[in-house]
Amino acid sequence: MASGYAELLRTPHAARLLTGTLVGRLPNATGHVAIVLLVRAEGGGYALAGALAAAYGLANAAGQPLLGRAADLYGQPRVMLPAAVLSALAMVGFAVTGPEPLPLACATVVAAGFCTPPLEGGLRALWPDVLAAGARGTPPGGGGTGAGGGRAAGDGAAARRGDRKRDRPAPSGRPDPAGRVQTAYALDAVAQEVMFTAGPLVLVLGVALWSEAGALVAVNAVGVLGALSVVLSAPSRAWRSAPRESHWLGALRSRGLLSLLGAFFFVGTALGSITVAAVAYADGYGGGGGGNTVYGLIMSALGLGALIGGVAYGARSWTGAPERRLRVLAALLAVGYLPLILTPGPVAMTALAVLAGVFLAPALACAFVVVDRHAPRGTVTEAFSWLVTTFGVGAAAGTAAAGPAVEYAGSPAGFAVAGASGCAALLVLLATRRILDAPYAVPRAAVPSARGQEGGPRADQGPDREKDRDGDPEHGFRRGGTA
Repeated sequence: MASGYAELLRTPHAARLLTGTLVGRLPNATGHVAIVLLVRAEGGGYALAGALAAAYGLANAAGQPLLGRAADLYGQPRVMLPAAVLSALAMVGFAVTGPEPLPLACATVVAAGFCTPPLEGGLRALWPDVLAAGARGTPPGGGGTGAGGGRAAGDGAAARRGDRKRDRPAPSGRPDPAGRVQTAYALDAVAQEVMFTAGPLVLVLGVALWSEAGALVAVNAVGVLGALSVVLSAPSRAWRSAPRESHWLGALRSRGLLSLLGAFFFVGTALGSITVAAVAYADGYGGGGGGNTVYGLIMSALGLGALIGGVAYGARSWTGAPERRLRVLAALLAVGYLPLILTPGPVAMTALAVLAGVFLAPALACAFVVVDRHAPRGTVTEAFSWLVTTFGVGAAAGTAAAGPAVEYAGSPAGFAVAGASGCAALLVLLATRRILDAPYAVPRAAVPSARGQEGGPRADQGPDREKDRDGDPEHGFRRGGTA
């Protein structure tokens, strides 16, 4: 199990990109908590702190897909580093001025949230090219990926078709990049869970060493260094998105992507509601230290479950269509949330929380593959950023829905919102299975193929025709445009 991850991290640039992205995302992982701590330290109430944190979150949700589209159009360094600097400067401004005057505080947190660089989507766009180049032993961006950003023929294209084919040895004797991309996505999902668990702890440590304002400044300075490490790397500088069809909807013109986003809105809703329900559950075991300990155990158990599930998922090679696998994982995720409604004692509840988290990271890792298959050509960073946005908006909706439920019927009702949301995510995937099972097809005249010819699949292709948006025939499919 560990050998697969170790081999992946030994790929040139892989460890640097993963570490830089995690460090660069630290300000985002701590943003909401940092705002609340600073406002409370300055004498502001919880209502004001919550409102400013919500404004930060909404601005972040709006900015991610727009900055992701800009990265697809202009390249990662031109977008991500300026965005990281602007976001950090805005947060430093908020740390200096505090919550008063209120209009200035709102402006700074909104600017900080909106300008958060789309490092998460950017890394997922880079993985196929980095791993394909590593398998070939060539520098990233060379050997056939070129300006297509991995959409060209060769290993980059094969990496995106990995779930239709079993892993095969590459010419170099290494495993085909397709399976390694799935491992990378699983590692990415696990690292995300670790970051959002450890990030607030790092912030609290900074508060203990300096102050709320000092910790906020330090975290954002470190975040800029992380973004700088990413954009100065060879893969980020060389990466270019594939030529794209001009369309105001961008990635959202893919019906399969919209289906996936609808499902993961409800996954986010489940997680948001668990956060509120866990607070109410912990309050039942005493305020102060006792309640905080119970709450910490539950949330840590969720993270531990995701860590176990993600590591196990990425340790093996998967065959078959990822869309079908995602439906199975969504079903298991929903089943895992339902027992939380029982709200047993803290020890049993902690065990149930581990179970509830086990299938989260695998579902996310599988969703990353599905996003890449359904993103219209030239919109991959934007598509991944939409997933981040939808997940975040869903979490906010879950928090809002669980509050009244807990007020009315206690913590079991809050966990019931999580169970219902998990079931809703599964229903969305089942209701749209025909859409999801057909990866996005590029119109023939919209984009030139990797060979410089207009050889992409037709927009009106039927279910028995080529479905690979890289333009290469798959086993069991006919080449687009032929009977």
